[in-house]
Amino acid sequence: MRFDDSLDTVLAADMATPLGAQSGWRQLVDLIGRRRVPATDAALVRLTEIRDSVPHAVRAASARALEHAEPPIEIVRLFILDDAEIAAPVLRGARLATADWIALLPALGPRLRAVLRHRRDLDPQVCHALETFGAADFVLAGDIGGTAADGLGAADAAPRAPYSPSSFVSLGEAARSLPAVNQALRSADAPPTEPAPSGPFQISELVARIAAYQRQRETDPPVDPADAAAVAAAMRGEGFRFETDASGVVRWVDGVNRAPLIGLALDLASLPGGSRVDGVAAGAFRRRAGFANARLVVEGNSDAAGDWRITAIPLFDPATGRFTGYRGSARRPRADEQAGPSPRPGLAPDSLRQLVHELRTPTTAIAGFAEMIETQMLGPVADAYRERAAVIRDHARELLAAIDDLDLAARIESKALDLRGGRLALKPLLARIADDLAPLASLRGTVVAIDDAIAALEIAGDERAIERLIGRLMAALVAAGGRDERIGVSATLDEDMIALEFDRPIALASHEEEALLAIDADSDDQDQGAPLLGTGFALRLVRNLALELGGSFALGQTRLTLRLPAAVTSDMGQASIN
Repeated sequence: MRFDDSLDTVLAADMATPLGAQSGWRQLVDLIGRRRVPATDAALVRLTEIRDSVPHAVRAASARALEHAEPPIEIVRLFILDDAEIAAPVLRGARLATADWIALLPALGPRLRAVLRHRRDLDPQVCHALETFGAADFVLAGDIGGTAADGLGAADAAPRAPYSPSSFVSLGEAARSLPAVNQALRSADAPPTEPAPSGPFQISELVARIAAYQRQRETDPPVDPADAAAVAAAMRGEGFRFETDASGVVRWVDGVNRAPLIGLALDLASLPGGSRVDGVAAGAFRRRAGFANARLVVEGNSDAAGDWRITAIPLFDPATGRFTGYRGSARRPRADEQAGPSPRPGLAPDSLRQLVHELRTPTTAIAGFAEMIETQMLGPVADAYRERAAVIRDHARELLAAIDDLDLAARIESKALDLRGGRLALKPLLARIADDLAPLASLRGTVVAIDDAIAALEIAGDERAIERLIGRLMAALVAAGGRDERIGVSATLDEDMIALEFDRPIALASHEEEALLAIDADSDDQDQGAPLLGTGFALRLVRNLALELGGSFALGQTRLTLRLPAAVTSDMGQASIN
């Protein structure tokens, strides 16, 4: 019998400090939310005690990590008592029994019940129970249903009747529960001069009051947009079409909310809200050329918010040949376009970064102890053990490099990558990387041939990120090379971008783009010396890091092309883009 003491270990930790409370919250929510340990009373009490000490952002990240984890009802109850934006991801992914859902509904506020109304997988009994709360959730006036409450809080102030399968809402009550109808009733010019008719709801009265509301809506106080934001966050657009004018400014959008996109320019100029495109679209716009899978980031809480991949073609006037703008479409990025291995449901970037941190410490210790044995720092060691220690040290260093790549991928996905401006000479960088890869090239029998005609070019951007990017790419290509195979490297200046071209190894020539990006560590195609996390992971990391640096990465049939911003030297008569 095996005993899992992970929960007792976490509960025994010191959570009195802010850092300890954050760490304990993350671990307890992850263990219980993913059903790795039971939701004991002690754990739930501890979560309740430390919740106020955990920052809002940390609680929100924990909730997002559970969106696809199907947490138990105890964790769902804990989160619905928190802010609506924190509880919403948990409610979107929870899978509970029908009786549990019905029992939870009275404890939910209108905003959280609005999240459930957009789910299409709930039991019909739960949907019917939600409908019985409609008259309370959408009420804005105090005279509906004969209550005396006033203001927007009337719905929450009124006691809720328990759900009963036999509950019935009349058509008149349903009509009165609509937001527009209730606001129209509340905003009428004056009470009607004639006494209100008794009996069923009168359509003529509704029409008259809606007309009065439309006349006065400009003077009404604005409605709090919080409810709308919660509903919008629950909806997520998957694609849209767009058109720009000749200056590259988006003028027409179809498929998602237009407001976050209208006015966005393709020349790297961002909107006030932070929405922006990458250098691929900007470079294509300057050349009046088409582009594919450029990166677009839309900020905000609308259905258009998030990451997109946009593709567009230029339009020209048939009569004059003048450029008139772009017409294109946008889609959400696929899983293989993220800088990381195929994601598992519920694995958030924050959780991945925490896992990376926990792996790096013991791996560094293993490498250090192996080096101490190899160098006989603690005393004489037999040659056989020194050789084994050297092998352990090499493997630990490979593992540390893979851990660093995972950390980089998580930082890119969580938009936490810290890039600093700079400039890096290209030719010495390629020579240095080729020297570092000489042992691997000798093992594979592959020759790295750097074009001697490469000019004195400099790349603009973070020096460490650029060196890591090109180093990872060249290492993946050399590892895929064969005996007596030549991998050529050349570079040219294309306007304000440096185009680095690498010969595609024969072993990768038969793979289509999708298959090549899917070669991960457990693939049968992995060869000796290949990247620990797989060739596909290395290429995905290169592509996403290139996008972060304002460039692009393309997989051709015979060559791979890496484009990065150029910091052109003064001898060439041009200025740096930084």
